[in-house]
Amino acid sequence: MKKGRVTIIDIARELSIAPSTVSRALKDHPALKKETKDAVRALAKKLDYQPNLLALNLLQKKSNTIGVIVPEITSHFFSAIITGIQDVIGDSEYNIMICLSNESYEEEAVIIKKLLKIQVDGVLVSPTSETKNFDHFRTLQKNDIPVVVFDRDCPGLEADKVLVDDYAGAFQAVEYLIKSGCTKIAHLGGPLNLSTTKHRLQGYLDALENADIPIRKEYIEHVPGFSHDDGLKPAERLLKLEDLPDAIFAMNDNIAISAMHIARKMALKIPDDISIVGFDDEPHSSYFRPSLSTVWQPVYSLGMLSARIILHRLNDKGPQKNFRQEVFKPELVLRASSRECASRKNDKVKL
Repeated sequence: MKKGRVTIIDIARELSIAPSTVSRALKDHPALKKETKDAVRALAKKLDYQPNLLALNLLQKKSNTIGVIVPEITSHFFSAIITGIQDVIGDSEYNIMICLSNESYEEEAVIIKKLLKIQVDGVLVSPTSETKNFDHFRTLQKNDIPVVVFDRDCPGLEADKVLVDDYAGAFQAVEYLIKSGCTKIAHLGGPLNLSTTKHRLQGYLDALENADIPIRKEYIEHVPGFSHDDGLKPAERLLKLEDLPDAIFAMNDNIAISAMHIARKMALKIPDDISIVGFDDEPHSSYFRPSLSTVWQPVYSLGMLSARIILHRLNDKGPQKNFRQEVFKPELVLRASSRECASRKNDKVKL
């Protein structure tokens, strides 16, 4: 027997039968004798035969692969989503291929082209903060490759979507700050192109308007990215205003923690001088001192549902229509970085 990967031809030669007979025996073809099938299986096990899935996929004109495109993978947010996806896909015939766009529209477009070349069967995508044109996603759909958009919306793109109610989360967070006595609430928002940024900003604005609190442009800063470093200078600008805010609602926990860092450098007491609330409920947020009030998102469930929808599309051979839009409700988690109000009874307030 030759060294290297064992093939059907090697097994056939060893048993003096046709390769087609080996193939049928491995598939338990009813027309073959039991003795033949047993002999083939025994030799295949002895030689550690592994089927060539690439060749099989080429014959079937499918790759049994689902592409997962995310902006980054270092945060708990996206790693938890990917875990949810894998826990569902892992029980199916499909494999996942994780692709990082690094918040770059150009990289995202290149990834789509590569996935098309390898005949990927479906795509799960959270678009980049630069993505304004969705034609590359439509190209996938034109090639009968289903697309599920998760976390970040693509307005105008007809596709299955799994999102979180960012507006409701932001509104509830700011409403709570108002009820706790804050009247000068600032906002550290994300990149303006993102749907999540727009929805959280609108929730902030509407909560202020609902309470008849004037909206002050100088209290709104937008960060270029989502890391701690991205939030430092915008937070410093807010906390150097002559009329200092008494609260900050931040786009995410990293940015909120940046604001906490600047506040401590300026000898401001949290929450006595300023309350700070984030968004995402990253695992480390509860371990800061003071612990961070934030908005929790069901990210693992978001990943699982996205995976279930793509599997449903792949099993449904009909035309893509009646697209689903599923929206999860977040929860406000109250900790030590925000003032308490008289009505506070629990550490977690459901929206």
